[in-house]
Amino acid sequence: MNGIQIILIGGVIAIFTYYIFRFRSAFIDLLILCIFSGLAIFFILYPEKTNLIAKELGVGRGADLLFYCCILFFLFILIKLFARIRRLEKTLTDLVRKQAKDEAQPGDKN
Repeated sequence: MNGIQIILIGGVIAIFTYYIFRFRSAFIDLLILCIFSGLAIFFILYPEKTNLIAKELGVGRGADLLFYCCILFFLFILIKLFARIRRLEKTLTDLVRKQAKDEAQPGDKN
């Protein structure tokens, strides 16, 4: 095992552990993170396998395949963040409306 493999695997494990202890999200998110972490460790340990898998999938090199997978993963993260922002906006809007109704005077028509 090369030094870079140890560093990369340590990074993947550190990110995975941080996510589990810090965010404790939905089961499906945890499952997707487990799959991507497992794939990352597999590709780190067996870099020559990425070329074989890439050729089977019609991609020229293993590095290109990993790049495409990272794009998909980052798009997943982007969509999750967008959905969370939308939920927060809706919650904030509902709270402001409720507070406005609660503070309104019975005789006010404004």
